[in-house]
Amino acid sequence: MSTSTPPVRGRRPSAPEPVLRVDPADPLADPVPVVDGVPLTSQRLPEWFVWAALGASFVVVGGAGLAAGLGAPAILVLTALVWVVSATAVSWVKEGERWGRNTALTVLVYLAFALVMVPLVSLVWMVVVGGAQRFGPDFLLTNMRGADDTNGGVYHGIIGTLEITGIATLISVPLGLFTAIFLVEYDGGWVARAVTFLVDVMTGIPSIVAGLFAYTLFLMIMGPRYQAGIIGAVALSVLMTPVVIRGVEEMLRLVPNELREASYALGVPKWLTIVKVVLRTAVAGITTSIMIAIARVIGETAPLLITVGLTVRTNVNPVEGSMATLPVLVYDQYSRGETAAMERAWAGALTLIVIVMVLNLLARLVSVYLSPKGGRR
Repeated sequence: MSTSTPPVRGRRPSAPEPVLRVDPADPLADPVPVVDGVPLTSQRLPEWFVWAALGASFVVVGGAGLAAGLGAPAILVLTALVWVVSATAVSWVKEGERWGRNTALTVLVYLAFALVMVPLVSLVWMVVVGGAQRFGPDFLLTNMRGADDTNGGVYHGIIGTLEITGIATLISVPLGLFTAIFLVEYDGGWVARAVTFLVDVMTGIPSIVAGLFAYTLFLMIMGPRYQAGIIGAVALSVLMTPVVIRGVEEMLRLVPNELREASYALGVPKWLTIVKVVLRTAVAGITTSIMIAIARVIGETAPLLITVGLTVRTNVNPVEGSMATLPVLVYDQYSRGETAAMERAWAGALTLIVIVMVLNLLARLVSVYLSPKGGRR
């Protein structure tokens, strides 16, 4: 008597094995695996296809646009539209629906990036062109004392900007770093929730309010008519601290908990784990957050107009007398409307951009040097 194995309830039938099929039109090509008549692979276009489609679209649309008398903006817009449609259509036909959609989204991402870069590049180009006429060693190493239309620089503004921003950084970075560590590494309960709420509120306060706060604070302590760089530094620190807290907090949350647990398992105390493991792991992100906060305040004008004022001489003492800063100096020169003053204003804006760029490069070097290296030593 023969017996048969009953089918197991709930077991799915096995998937059919793929069959290799050779294309009759090209017998020398590699066989394609096929399941139930559906090929498992499709023909892929080369990686340079998207850029070739862009070049072809630009040539075709540019030639037709010049013949029709269109301007450069119209030609660029039409080129972008033709690029999206043509690249997607060719990919859809040659590679299939899935890769066609992928090509469409890829082209749209490239276009979005180019659209974002347009105002940035145009702004930098405008500042470079406008400031190149005055920018130079004489402009960077002289102040406005006794200046006429042919001379006068921003040396006093550079000194004031660096001193005030540096003092604000010395105030904000420790406060922001320790507050972020408290919010992430310690269970603060309702205190942590209250601090988070206050940080969110401080992030959105206008800069003029920070300037009025610092001016009123020193007015009660030092008396009326007191202007000094330290007041501007306090005002900038009010704006800078919440940015540092938010940035450092997010970077600390990205550190895997497994690193903390491994350190605790070795008997390392909590404070040393934070210093040696958590902060070392997140040092690149922390440095970036600090630089974002510095860039946020280094160009502020309104709070410095109230607290620091403006002078034509170089003042290196941040606790006595008015100080010149680059943003206020640029605003003052631009408001004059004269040709020489306008040139100095553009050159001062270029100087501020160069300072921010140099600070970012130094921050990158610091983060690379302090970041944990891979491998064992």
